[in-house]
Amino acid sequence: MMVTRAIPVAIAAAGAIGVAGLLGPAPSAAASEDDDVALRRRASEALARATTFYRERVAAGGGYLWRYSDDLTRREGEGKAGDRTVWVQPPGTPAVGMAYLDAWRATGDARYLDAARETATCLVRGQLVSGGWDYRIELDPDRRRRWAYRVDGDARDKRNVTTLDDDTTQAALRLLIRVDDALDHEDAAIAAAVVSGLDALANAQYPNGAWPQRFTRPPDPARFPVRPAGYPESWPRKHPRKDYRGLYTLNDDVIANGVETMLLAWRLRGDERWLASAKRAGEFLLLAQMPEPQPAWAQQYDVEMHPAWARKFEPPAVTGGESHGAMRTLLRLARATGEARWLEPLPRAIAYLRRSLLPDGRLARFYELESNRPLYFTRGYELTHDDGDLPTHYAFKVGSGLDAIERELGRTREQLERPRESPPAGRAPTDDERRRVRQVVEALDAEGRWVEEGRLRYHGADDPTRRIIDGRTFIRNVRVLARYLAASRPRRRGKLY
Repeated sequence: MMVTRAIPVAIAAAGAIGVAGLLGPAPSAAASEDDDVALRRRASEALARATTFYRERVAAGGGYLWRYSDDLTRREGEGKAGDRTVWVQPPGTPAVGMAYLDAWRATGDARYLDAARETATCLVRGQLVSGGWDYRIELDPDRRRRWAYRVDGDARDKRNVTTLDDDTTQAALRLLIRVDDALDHEDAAIAAAVVSGLDALANAQYPNGAWPQRFTRPPDPARFPVRPAGYPESWPRKHPRKDYRGLYTLNDDVIANGVETMLLAWRLRGDERWLASAKRAGEFLLLAQMPEPQPAWAQQYDVEMHPAWARKFEPPAVTGGESHGAMRTLLRLARATGEARWLEPLPRAIAYLRRSLLPDGRLARFYELESNRPLYFTRGYELTHDDGDLPTHYAFKVGSGLDAIERELGRTREQLERPRESPPAGRAPTDDERRRVRQVVEALDAEGRWVEEGRLRYHGADDPTRRIIDGRTFIRNVRVLARYLAASRPRRRGKLY
């Protein structure tokens, strides 16, 4: 039997509270609260049916993939997969586990915490000796022998590469941290995986605070001097075919997700080591801001702190894309630490990126070093300044979030200048939220599935699948229901019940 902890929220039975017991500023508010009684019941029942189906019929060993045929005979993550393989990379196992935690916090129902614990236990089985996770976890005993899983012991001649790409290891760790906290650290296996993972992630940082895309062991500090970013005297216009996975990496939010994970660990566990790790990553972002005339960031840097090639369509350049992530991470650090120094690079970066906007208001993904001319590729992967023959698999132009970042910068400065305020009180659900909840409830079929028209991406053109169960839809809908259930909790005398 699983031991779980209930959150300190008493959820009254939906039908037990009448309109007379609900307070609101006007009869219309009371009426909407009365409507919420029935809608809460429907939302609660839908949440229970959907999660039961997903947990009992879709899960493999507590883990999940990305998409399934509606009859569950075909399944995939970022690739075709069998029924004994699960995916870590979002929207895989950690993302589903987070949705279960959202449901638990909203309802106090221990079933959802048990479900989150199952996903966490699956991740424990997939943690590598190197401390993190690969994109996938193999549950079949024969296939597991190829990976150096920490719980299995022997790592010799086995796959042992931790990946920080696409929020893989970081997402797994964040779920484990949250589940460990929810369980009051009572599950020894989950608690041990958290410590092992956090230690590995902190130890994988280079002396300048950066993380690589992947690692198997901590770096040798003597090989990685700390220096600020700069422009190389020259750089190759052809891809050099070198391994880029050990470069100092911002691409795919490696740094941003690492900082988010370490700040979460610090907030929930109170250990200053994890705050120090997040700050080291912030120090790297300060160092990595390019000097004038392009004071933004590159996707990745070599040991000389020069922008470097990654894949054949990711050249040395200043990036209009990953620079957004760098700025948002510095804003996050400023809010978390109360230190204004993290904000200092932002005005220069924002001004430069505004000067670099394309005529349509977007930004080029890549700007040539020093000249600042937009860089593109042809479909044959020839580097060019012409955007007339772009490959379609990659965003060589990105939307501008500069207005939103500038507003966030203003709000963050105001927050740092005044004492921290208590979190705002809970709010009632809006009519738009109620409409969305009704749509989600009505879309659930008799089996507890959200089935939609769609194809499986990795099963080939001959695959007959036309209706799928998409993990992203499940996660999104569970969160819609959970947010509503949390916001519509019955109130008496101004208090939540």
